[in-house]
Amino acid sequence: MVLNSKQRAHLKGLANSLQAIIQVGKAGVGDNLIVQIDEALEARELVKIRFLQNIEEEPQELAETLANLTKSEVVQRIGGVVVLYRRSEKNPNKGALLTNDT
Repeated sequence: MVLNSKQRAHLKGLANSLQAIIQVGKAGVGDNLIVQIDEALEARELVKIRFLQNIEEEPQELAETLANLTKSEVVQRIGGVVVLYRRSEKNPNKGALLTNDT
């Protein structure tokens, strides 16, 4: 799913009030991290992730890597914080953050 500008703006607005629930540090991207992000996306659809300063990859590259591995979309990246979105696979209509109007 590719987000259009209206959808991205809507999700950015929703993400403003979110707290980062996952932190990525020196260990980088591992299987456990991908599973954790995948489960969070399934439960919440919109997830904010904080990259700690001791990461070895560039934040933009890391954000794209995480999005590819979790089959999600990067909504925004500001500094060391990235917001990912993926519509729930198990409950696509329950709690969907995007509708046909957005």
